[in-house]
Order: sequence, then structure tokens, then C-alpha cells
Amino acid sequence: MKKLYILLLTIMALTAGISFDAKAQDPQFTQFYANPLYLNPAFAGSANCPRICLNFRDEWPNIPGTYVTYSGSYDQHVDALSGGIGLLVTQDQAGQATLTTSNVSAIYAFQLPINRNFTISAGFQATYHQKSVDWSKLTFGDMIDPTRGFVYNTGEVPVRTSIGVPDFSAGMLGYSKNVFMGFSVDHLTQPDESFVTGASPLPMKITVHAGAMIPVNGHSVQDDQVTISPNVIFQKQQDFQQLELGFYAMKGPIVGGIWYRNQDAIILLIGFQKKTIKMGYSYDVTISKLTEQTAGSHELSLIFQFSCHPHHRTFRTISCPSF
Repeated sequence: MKKLYILLLTIMALTAGISFDAKAQDPQFTQFYANPLYLNPAFAGSANCPRICLNFRDEWPNIPGTYVTYSGSYDQHVDALSGGIGLLVTQDQAGQATLTTSNVSAIYAFQLPINRNFTISAGFQATYHQKSVDWSKLTFGDMIDPTRGFVYNTGEVPVRTSIGVPDFSAGMLGYSKNVFMGFSVDHLTQPDESFVTGASPLPMKITVHAGAMIPVNGHSVQDDQVTISPNVIFQKQQDFQQLELGFYAMKGPIVGGIWYRNQDAIILLIGFQKKTIKMGYSYDVTISKLTEQTAGSHELSLIFQFSCHPHHRTFRTISCPSF
């Protein structure tokens, strides 16, 4: 356990830019559609009426404070802008908040009905990206006494403890009555987030996702019938690649889901949804060699879907899972 914890802290230090060749990786939520703006900025306004999404993820809870991520977003459709607007705020804390990454994003998504059955949405996202390190929580070799451990003050002087840079993302989404697909590219300008001399660009992240809503009986999705939704999501960031396959099953207000993440985890989900509120819980069952050490991951989501009276009947909302 001690060796694993030291390894994790080393990885986090490299991510902070202490190594010249380090490349950071974005945090991830497994309830993808419960955090739609984080998945793809083209989702902004896709529900038409105002929507608030709140998300929390505790990754590897057996090692307290390793990776804890929060997210909150607001979006709605605006007729005068022919699209949707959104605000997304995220914070990721690594190593008991030794390394903290915060993002505030403004999003606009232009929505274009191609015909009566198919709509395209193009999303654009501008972000203020800030990363900070708590120098008081770091340890160095000159702090060690051979017999008493870490007892001395370090002679290391921090170059800087916080970095703030602009960041930009974009995405597209196409959907018909029961089928949807999209892609997004984050960190288009690959901002430099190094704390020391040398560059540490944040690599671009590419996400491709697709799915469908299939009513078991009947030709359209109804609130009281059984509906299944197969989905696939592929993500790539630098050398990191991840493929996730899964499906949701919905009956009335109850939603269940299961996902497989390539040789890493099986994700189990249970959710409750009504017209104005949706709540979800998921657990990542680790199936890799880290199973006993990590205890998986917990994730919670809460969505408030407000009602409204659209002025234009030509607007088409997307039919996709809520979690």
C-alpha cells in the first residue's frame, strides 16, 4: 500500500509539471449523460428548458483523497441566439488537494434542423483553466533525518504555485428521433501548465460517442414503457485511449445501467428520474490488478430539469439517457 501511494504521488507530481516531459490527463465522469456539457459542449441547450447538473466523483476511496472531482453546470436554449448557452464549473483535487485543477467555462451551441427528422448542434467552449499546488504538502529529500524521518524544513523554493491560462474546446452533435452521435475536441490550443522551466502542454482530448433509445414495445419512447439504450464512447488523450461499451434500461422512473471499460472496470448504475429531478449513483468495479488497493470509484449525480414554454415549435430536444 505504501509503495502504491508513493507511486500515485509521483504521478501527480509529474502531472503538475515538475517533470519536463509530463503530460496531464483530464478527470473523467462515468455518468456521461448526467454531465452532458462536460462530455460535449454541443449538448448546451439540448433539453430546451433550463437545466442544472451537479456531479461528484470519488475515485479510489481506499486511498483517501486520491482523486475527488466536483462539477456543476447550467444550460438552456435561447430562441434569439438560435441555440443553447451554458456555464460549466469543475474542480479536481488530487493527493488530498495537493494538486487542484479548476475550470470555468462559457459555452454556446448553434442548433440547425437539417430536416424534419435530423438536427445538428455545433458547440464552442471558452475556459479559464487554473492549476495550483499546495507546496506545504510536498516532501523533499533534504527534509529527511535518517532516524527521525521528515523533521527538517526544505531548502526548495517554489517557482510558482498557481497557473491560469485560457483554454478552448469544440464539439458537434447529430440526432434524430431515437439515435444520436457526436464528437468533441478539448484543449484545442494545448495550453502550457508547467510550474517550472520548460513546457508542459495539456494534450488535446478527442471524444467520440453514439447511442440509441430503443422502445421494447411500440414505435416511440414513452414514460411508462421499457426502453433500452445501447451506447459507445471512445476517448483519446495523448497516449491514453479508452473504449467504453454499455447500455441503460429504463422503466417508468427507474433506470439501470452497466458499462464495460476496456480491461479496467465494470460500471454499475442505478437512477431515479421524474420530469423535474433526476438522481443517479454509479460504482466502478475495478477488474485490473489494482482491485484490492483502490476499492473502485463512487459517483453521484443530481439534475434539475425546469419546465418552460418554448416559443418555437420547430425546436427538437434530444432523446438520450439521463445518466
